[in-house]
Order: sequence, then C-alpha cells, then structure tokens
Amino acid sequence: MNEPRRILLAEDDADLRLALKLALEAAGYAVEIAANAQEALAAQRRQPAHVLVTDIFMPEGDGFEAIDGFRREFPATRIVVVSGGGQRGKADYLAVARLAGVEATLQKPFEIETLLETLRGL
Repeated sequence: MNEPRRILLAEDDADLRLALKLALEAAGYAVEIAANAQEALAAQRRQPAHVLVTDIFMPEGDGFEAIDGFRREFPATRIVVVSGGGQRGKADYLAVARLAGVEATLQKPFEIETLLETLRGL
C-alpha cells in the first residue's frame, strides 16, 4: 500500500487551517499544519512534504518568505499559493507569486474541489 502524499498547509486563520486539513485528510492526504512561514520551514525540515499550500498574508513570516525558503532549501517541493488578499491597490500578489515560480495559485474563497483538482495536477 502506498503512503499518502504529504501536504504542508501554512495558513494563519485557525478555522480555515483546520477545515482545509480535515478536507485534505478526507481526500487521502497526510497533512501537517503551520501558522506562518517559520513554522512551515521547521515542519518541512522535520518531515518533508511533497506539496506546500501557503497563504500569502500571515503574521511572523508571510507566504513570500515561505516561497523563498522552500525554493532555497527544498527546490523539489511543489508550491500552491492561496490568498484572499490577492490584489491590494495596484499590486496583484498572486501574479507576483506566479512570477516567483510557484506551481499554482488560488484566490480565496475557493471550493475544496478546486484545491483537490490543483493538487491532483501536481
């Protein structure tokens, strides 16, 4: 029997973090959670995940810090960026994340099936 693919979920909203964790586990993924970039990097160092799903706007280490750290230390890890603040003023942060080389971006709110389809495509 194959071990489930590991997902590392970095999201500062505790309710959303738990809801996504439960939904991903119900879909057969092994899920580790983190509240910011520093926690995500520490978790990845302990037990590497195949995919990082990260929010952009988080206190104490945002999604761009996570992207940078993962690209330097774990270049094979696939990255999906999610954000509800994808566009603030003139800056489109999801577009910036795509320029940073992430595999996918999702604008919050999104359906869990959209996230699952994205993950199946990685």
